[in-house]
Amino acid sequence: MSFFDKIFGGNNQASDQKSFWKNIKSEEDLEKAIESSYQHRIAIFKHSTSCFISKTVLKNFEKEIENADQEVEVYYLDLLAHRPLSNKIAEDFEIRHESPQLIVIENGKPVNSASHQDISLSQIV
Repeated sequence: MSFFDKIFGGNNQASDQKSFWKNIKSEEDLEKAIESSYQHRIAIFKHSTSCFISKTVLKNFEKEIENADQEVEVYYLDLLAHRPLSNKIAEDFEIRHESPQLIVIENGKPVNSASHQDISLSQIV
């Protein structure tokens, strides 16, 4: 890892990813996430692996989840690697794309969304 990667975050997200994340890497993964929203609320975290702010927000959000009293179903989307999926989410749910962004879905519909420092576990539970 280079000096600048250590300071600005680098692109080693996959190796550091927490076990509670469910990855969205295909339209099938997205469809499964939406299907799951009919049983309970789910959230999709859209993350830019090249953005220091996004990485900071992600780490803070992960700490909230790790310290939570209840389990939540959270999906992770690397929007740089899967930009067409990010665009599909924005279009299908009629939510303007932002990064980082948390979109909460219940019964196949968005019920909440937040970006940047407004992202919090309280939006899901």
